[in-house]
Amino acid sequence: MTTATSPPPPDVPSKQLSRLLAVLGRIERLGNKLPHPFWLFGVLSVVLALVSWLLSATGASALNPATGKTVGVRSLVSGEGLRMMISDAVTNYATFPPLGTILVVMLGVAVADRSGLLPAMLRAAVARVPARWLTFTLAFTAMVAHVASDAAYVVLVPLGAMAFRAVGRSPMLGAVVAFVSVSAGYDASPLVTPTDAVLAGLTTAAAHTVDPSYVVNPLSNYFFSVASSVVLAIVVTVVTEKVIARRVAAMPEEPEPEDAPDAAGTEAGLTLRPEERRGLRNAGLALLAYAALVVVAMAPAGSPLRGEGGSIVQSPVLTGIAVVLAVAFLIVGAVYGRTVGTVRTGRDIPDQMAQGLREMAPILVLFFAISQFLAYFKWTGVGEVLAIRGAGLLESAGITGPVAFLGVLLVCTVINLLVTSGSAQWALVSPVFVPMFMLLDIPPEVTQAVYRIADSCTNAATPMSAYFVMTLGVVQRYRRSAGIGTLLSLTLPLCLVMLAAWTLLFYAWWALGIPLGPGVPVR
Repeated sequence: MTTATSPPPPDVPSKQLSRLLAVLGRIERLGNKLPHPFWLFGVLSVVLALVSWLLSATGASALNPATGKTVGVRSLVSGEGLRMMISDAVTNYATFPPLGTILVVMLGVAVADRSGLLPAMLRAAVARVPARWLTFTLAFTAMVAHVASDAAYVVLVPLGAMAFRAVGRSPMLGAVVAFVSVSAGYDASPLVTPTDAVLAGLTTAAAHTVDPSYVVNPLSNYFFSVASSVVLAIVVTVVTEKVIARRVAAMPEEPEPEDAPDAAGTEAGLTLRPEERRGLRNAGLALLAYAALVVVAMAPAGSPLRGEGGSIVQSPVLTGIAVVLAVAFLIVGAVYGRTVGTVRTGRDIPDQMAQGLREMAPILVLFFAISQFLAYFKWTGVGEVLAIRGAGLLESAGITGPVAFLGVLLVCTVINLLVTSGSAQWALVSPVFVPMFMLLDIPPEVTQAVYRIADSCTNAATPMSAYFVMTLGVVQRYRRSAGIGTLLSLTLPLCLVMLAAWTLLFYAWWALGIPLGPGVPVR
């Protein structure tokens, strides 16, 4: 029995946690009232039409310092606007920068996933790891798992619970480490991911407001992303071992549910079959051979795979990185599948590609709404006028880059609690932030790097995330009494420390002037 002087059981929310849960409950109710992102951008298009009509009627304009020309607002509520919306709809969608890139990349990723390569890689990464290294290994594996996009949650969260149980630690702790690492570190990875392609395309579209020739490629934040994945894995490890593990250990003992996975099932879930190990080895050798072939082909100064003047940064390999990545995933997926028997004939590969693209259908539908909204935003000139006026206001107030970055972080972090789709959120704010910062001589790649932080860290603490609920289900397989408060009390400290550490890393990166990616200066 708990005495009057004893602290309440850890599963009973404290007053502070109760208040936080109340706030999150209000956020959930507010978020649930928002329409589907497809309709959200439809509503925003209507709002844009009304705003453009009003601004056009009042003669709103601004002088673009980059071109020396005065930019005025054109109204969508006009004959010219109506003609544009109808005649350019197909072109707006077909030429939407992220569309082609993400489809090409996913052709290869689909083969690697459907052949079983990606799940086997994740299992191999955490199997037979010494207990003292398991937390870091699981956290860093989650950073690698971002290449599988949302599938990383489905595979790694239950896998993390199994891995921790296999070494005699709390499976609930393993599920939390995996979930937070995938979710709060979503835009950091040592590999180039489909998210990189989507963000780069949206940033390119936003940059065209100021410079129609500007191109942001998926490698634009690669160096920063690699460093971020290592730093965040270390942060997750330290906070987990120093704080979260003690919190879990202090929870009252509770018998596991009868349907909890047994030890034998845990071992079986982690163990790779002999053919899977051979498949991973063969896939690794194939990847090395492919990388060596690309390097050798680029080595001669006059190679067609080099850019103008022999440039490597502007070479087709980097500017067309989507194709290079797609081929890499296709090769290793096909080799693995051939070894384990998931790819038996040449017909299996296009079938797997088709299955992967079918899963992209919701994104392709959303892209249609986003592409139209961004096209309207650019045509009306509202975004350009807002960016110019905003840049002028920041400049006159003496607000420099580092201070402005905090504003972007704050705004996007709050929006992320409601709009959990990273592409939808960036499509919403990038048309203003990217041009505005460009006019302050801050490259689009830098603004995108700041957004990565804001788009990630609160993912594991928002009730709007479907994967929060999924993780709670995994946790309850081992602790029936666990509720939203239980999971939130374990994820929130990790989210807050990750946000602080990642922000400090960015500012250190900025201060030292380290390139964000190949040929991308931070200033």
